[in-house]
Amino acid sequence: MRELAGKTAFVTGGAGGIGLSMAQAFAQAGMKVMIADIETEALGAAVDNLRRITPDIEGSLCDVTDAASVERAAQAAFDRFGNVHVVCNNAGVAAGGGIDHISLDNWRWVIDVNLMGVLHGIRSFLPHIRKHGEGGHIVNTASMAGMQGGLGFSPYGASKFAVVSMSEGLHAQLKPHGIGVSVLCPSYVRTKIGESGRNRPARYGASQPLDPASPAAAMVAEIAKNLQAGLDPADVAARVIEAIRDDRLYIFTHPGMRAEVEDRFAAILAAMDAVTPS
Repeated sequence: MRELAGKTAFVTGGAGGIGLSMAQAFAQAGMKVMIADIETEALGAAVDNLRRITPDIEGSLCDVTDAASVERAAQAAFDRFGNVHVVCNNAGVAAGGGIDHISLDNWRWVIDVNLMGVLHGIRSFLPHIRKHGEGGHIVNTASMAGMQGGLGFSPYGASKFAVVSMSEGLHAQLKPHGIGVSVLCPSYVRTKIGESGRNRPARYGASQPLDPASPAAAMVAEIAKNLQAGLDPADVAARVIEAIRDDRLYIFTHPGMRAEVEDRFAAILAAMDAVTPS
């Protein structure tokens, strides 16, 4: 999709962080934008701010863990703007993992948002994009945590690996239909994902406090520090715009992470080379 002006974009998790920056970049490119988010006040503020760029902005309250909620948000976009062309399944959360305290509630919440939320977005929009025949592009937000196992035994890492796989498969199947797919794999970005528990629904239980002396607590503190010094979300959004226009599958933002990916791939290739014919 080389030409974005006049087209419509839909962004989940669009009231803050990377999602808001993508929505802003789309608006500046002349697109109409529907942002969906679970936070009512943040959503209203984001819509007001984006309307300073263009009046063609709308917001929809949306819980991506609920397929019906995503369907309603999609229908609101169709009703307001007609055909939708770019869909960014971006909403994401993080919760504690590790081997010392394996919380089923944490795993269910993270998987429901980070993985099932992407699936719900694809299910709601893909038939529509295929039907209108004007082309389109789907951007699924994963992470460098979906390319290497640095987080250890983690619901976040597991969900992001799954999003990478889903996006690769979708890309292959949609290419003949003229619909692009990108998977966004940033490293540390200045967002509030470390505070994502603020939006945790009661059905997933309360977040359990970590033992301050535990390895998990040390990792969380290190992640928080790295997030504060992370990349500006606007820089990530600029990469997304480039990837859509150039029809790129992978969107990487931190070239310094190449070494970690190389280590993983080298280990995989070494294991393959070690297999001898029986």
